[in-house]
Amino acid sequence: MNWKTLKKSTLQNIVFIALIAILLFSPLGTFVKIQLNRLIAFSPKTIAVTDQKKLSTYQWQLVDATGKSVSLEAYKGKIIFINFWATWCPPCIAEMPSIQKLYADYQDKMIFLFVTTDSFERANAFMSKEKLTLPVYQSITNPPVEMESSTIPATFLIDKQGNIVLAKIGTANWNSDSFRGKLDQLLKK
Repeated sequence: MNWKTLKKSTLQNIVFIALIAILLFSPLGTFVKIQLNRLIAFSPKTIAVTDQKKLSTYQWQLVDATGKSVSLEAYKGKIIFINFWATWCPPCIAEMPSIQKLYADYQDKMIFLFVTTDSFERANAFMSKEKLTLPVYQSITNPPVEMESSTIPATFLIDKQGNIVLAKIGTANWNSDSFRGKLDQLLKK
């Protein structure tokens, strides 16, 4: 290998490493990750009735940004959409616009809980910047064991009988016609 080839190879390696670093650690990289997640987001699938789990408890305490405590117990008998998310999570950010559109049309028909571990200051700043009106909560107690997840976004749809009819880990298109159809069917029951 001659000196010119070595220099070219070294330069290519440096450029490659720099591009990887930009994609992993910069706002441009976050933007690219968000856009890629939006491209691969599909309509979520509901769980077959035979595989559905019933919530073991409704004893889950949450708090909203005003400091008001809320218990899942208050929503027993209603359809509940629960999304665990964070402001630093590109897949979470990627699905937020589709959730906002769904929320805009269904907020009066069912319960929406957007649960974050971020501070309310940070979460509300994010919501404001992104022009989102989703109701943000923090967990005071642990959620029911059936909804525990070490990965976000994690979204659960609970029917009026307390069955988890959908459990989705990762990005989804929540505003799809097929998901809206599933919600409409649940609302009619």
